[in-house]
Amino acid sequence: MKETTLLIMAAGMGSRFGEEIKQLEPMGLHDELIIDYSIHDAIKADFSRIIIVLRKEIEADFHERIGRRIEAVCREQGVELVYAFQDLHDVPGVVPEGRTKPWGTSQAVLAAGVLIKGPFAVINADDYYGREAYAMMHDWLIQEHGKTDISMIGYVLGNTLSDSGSVNRGICRVDGNRVTEVVETVNIIKTVSADGTLGAEAGGEAIELDSIVSMNFWGFAANEGCTPRYLELLEEEFGVFFNTKVRENPLKAEYPIPVHVGKMLGEGKCSLTVLRTHDQWFGVTYKEDKDAVVENFRRLIADGVYAEELYSDL
Repeated sequence: MKETTLLIMAAGMGSRFGEEIKQLEPMGLHDELIIDYSIHDAIKADFSRIIIVLRKEIEADFHERIGRRIEAVCREQGVELVYAFQDLHDVPGVVPEGRTKPWGTSQAVLAAGVLIKGPFAVINADDYYGREAYAMMHDWLIQEHGKTDISMIGYVLGNTLSDSGSVNRGICRVDGNRVTEVVETVNIIKTVSADGTLGAEAGGEAIELDSIVSMNFWGFAANEGCTPRYLELLEEEFGVFFNTKVRENPLKAEYPIPVHVGKMLGEGKCSLTVLRTHDQWFGVTYKEDKDAVVENFRRLIADGVYAEELYSDL
């Protein structure tokens, strides 16, 4: 069976969450983090390697709250666990004066690029994706694909909105199981009409609630032991981004994965398969989202999806 890597992006600053580091917030019965559940589900799905991308500023806190625990679990399960670091200054040029905002999820992937050989998946550290999603993604990764084949776990937009404020989503146009376009859409809000009908809109334009969206769970094909072609293309495009968009908006420009994948699709440089999951997604964008996440984990434990001692069933 092919070796498969899961890359977990845990370097984000989460400016809408508040002063705390949202990816390090306790959520489970015994103060587990969302990333605990991700690692549990990845091990269950037979991922053989996990890379966690951090910022140096949170490295000590990460090791204190979760690092030692997951390192022990991975050793026991024969899963390799390694760390990479996303650095504001690791760019193909000079960082603009006054810039503090990270460069986006594309740079997080590039930060781990030298560690990746063979097929890999990418997730956010502060999102819960459901156990089915990891099994589906692993099964896709171990199959034979073209060098630039990509997959994504697809969720229904209406199930991913926050009651606490706006969210950003990669909205997909889908033909069968093929995605034809990914549009990174910002500031999507949940709406309620006069008759109580739920809806969604961004910039004053309505968006269908049943739209398929990317929640940053991506899969990238590659031959075992080889550098994925996607990483080579991403490095080229990140250089273009830095020399164009950063000049236009030096303090805030960023390059999310959906933007790059959407560009590749538009130029015919890749194929993108949607893997539809029936599991529930949930995550934390705002501090007010935490109570709902905690309750969701309690329900999953009560329903027998997880043991009270999370890793005891491995």
